[in-house]
Amino acid sequence: MTPAIFGIAGLELTADERAFFTEADPAGYILFARNCEGKDQLRRLTDDLRAIHGRDRLIVSIDQEGGRVARMKPPVWQRYPAGEAFAKLWDIAPASAIEAGRANAEAMGRELAEMGITVDYHAPFDVRRPETDDVIGDRALGSEPMQVAALGRAVLDGLGRAGVVGCLKHMPGHGRATCDSHKELPHVGASADELEADIAPFRTLASHPLGMSAHIVFDAWDPAHPATLSETVISQVIRGKIGFDGLLLTDDIDMQALDGTIPERAERALAAGCDIVLNCWAKMDDQTAIAERLGSMSGKTAERLDRVHAAMGEPRDESDTADLLAKRDALLAIAEDRAA
Repeated sequence: MTPAIFGIAGLELTADERAFFTEADPAGYILFARNCEGKDQLRRLTDDLRAIHGRDRLIVSIDQEGGRVARMKPPVWQRYPAGEAFAKLWDIAPASAIEAGRANAEAMGRELAEMGITVDYHAPFDVRRPETDDVIGDRALGSEPMQVAALGRAVLDGLGRAGVVGCLKHMPGHGRATCDSHKELPHVGASADELEADIAPFRTLASHPLGMSAHIVFDAWDPAHPATLSETVISQVIRGKIGFDGLLLTDDIDMQALDGTIPERAERALAAGCDIVLNCWAKMDDQTAIAERLGSMSGKTAERLDRVHAAMGEPRDESDTADLLAKRDALLAIAEDRAA
């Protein structure tokens, strides 16, 4: 199995994609708005991906956080609020914010599961600061580590109740970045002691089976390499200080924060200690080159991938999606009423 997650160009698989995916046997796939037109179409696409591999437990993933990060959009699918809505409620009623976040995530997860999606790259565990770049912005669940951990746990729990696996991102923390890693490489000059606040939420949820790295240089740990490409950060901070032993994905390997060709980046990320390379843009030349460079995944990565597969499943309770959304809205209204 190729240790990569690949994108798909359109609403259905092309003949070339089907042939390549059959041969390369990637660890999974990522979907974007370009792949999500309607419910019947999307379910056919995800069923086609499973048919290639002959197994139900497969990473079919998406970035569906709510707010501006939503690949499945209204009017076909529900609209969900950004993390900031739950952070505002926390300021008034923390327990209500946790319940609202859990209900929201479970409703979202049920929509994803209905479409055959098994993994959601949600929630961001990045601690927001005054200087945090808008690429995180209102996606953040708060500015205090304990708050971020509690609301993040609620999101993971809600998705899990729907049978969908959430993700710890962006390890070891994107909150101090003052530029967008999609466009350039952020450098963080904070001390190791200061960075303890950034890694604290991840440490709280370190037993979760899936996480994602950040394309950020942390001078205190490795001034020469972004976390995704840093053996020091991955081994000593993510695996060490945080204690995360789950499947570690790169953030999109195509982002402009990284240098070198796409296959070179992929190879360097795995050499540094990432398990899986995430390549989003469905460029066949890049995907074939990644598969050639990376070869087959290691036994340790396969073991970690098995843990992600084991966390997938059917919804764990009989909650009605409409009831979950009504519960969320009633709780969020507390913060709206207080603001008014």
